Amino acid sequence: MAGQSSKQHPKNPQQKQSSAKPSPGNAPAPHDQPPSAWLLALELRAFWEFGALLPSWPLLARAPKGDGHAVMVFPGLSANDASTVPLRHYLQSINYKPWGWEQGFNFGPRAGVLDEARNKLVRTFESTGRKVSLIGWSLGGVYARELAKELPHMVRTVITLGTPFAGSHKATNAWRIYELTSGRSIEKEAEKYDLPAAPSMPTTSIYSRTDGVVAWQASIQAPDTSNPDTENIEVLASHIGLGVNPCAWWAVADRLAQPEGGWQPFERKSGVHGLIFPKPANTFTR
Repeated sequence: MAGQSSKQHPKNPQQKQSSAKPSPGNAPAPHDQPPSAWLLALELRAFWEFGALLPSWPLLARAPKGDGHAVMVFPGLSANDASTVPLRHYLQSINYKPWGWEQGFNFGPRAGVLDEARNKLVRTFESTGRKVSLIGWSLGGVYARELAKELPHMVRTVITLGTPFAGSHKATNAWRIYELTSGRSIEKEAEKYDLPAAPSMPTTSIYSRTDGVVAWQASIQAPDTSNPDTENIEVLASHIGLGVNPCAWWAVADRLAQPEGGWQPFERKSGVHGLIFPKPANTFTR
């Protein structure tokens, strides 16, 4: 597996995870401002993103087909597996075996949450005999990244959707909700982990500049000297709509279809494809 960390991650999820740091010269500038109130108000467009799935289905059905490996999907803050049903049904239709996290509502890493997520990953890996891909939406992406760091030999790839792992813990409009629902200080929780460090396997961050909940800068993966297989993919989406956005689904399908051991970065093409998946000059790529 390319880019293994030189340090071994502790088994205790409450201990700070250790991983190779992003290259200091390439690290993004810290960002500590949440999206504007205007962008937050635009989150209502998530209904239109969901509505766009039906007319987009003929194209989505033409996405690269999977090889049948298992995919665990983690919901965002205050959401449950119902929020990821559309995405999991889509993944099933293109030949994957998707699973929800099966822990009810995601109210933060309360006692036993990460333990059960870890146990489920281990059971899935052992029962299938194959590495598992992890997809996490928002806070769920933090779980996916940290579990992948802890159990790298069980994880094939990590894909996050609007996940805040870089910059300030207050670069979101949801940090107060996190503290209210979890009963924990987000600052103290963030100190337990090296969130900006990428897992050692291929890792993709899908983000939107018009995200009204998480500042897009907080979802940018800096190049990692120990793992060149990291990337950022920009889509046109709201935060709430990322899990039901046709463009995000296509990107997820494309990334999951990368052959194990033969991962290649996302290819942005010219024409309409280039408009749907922008490549801004001032964000990090592979």
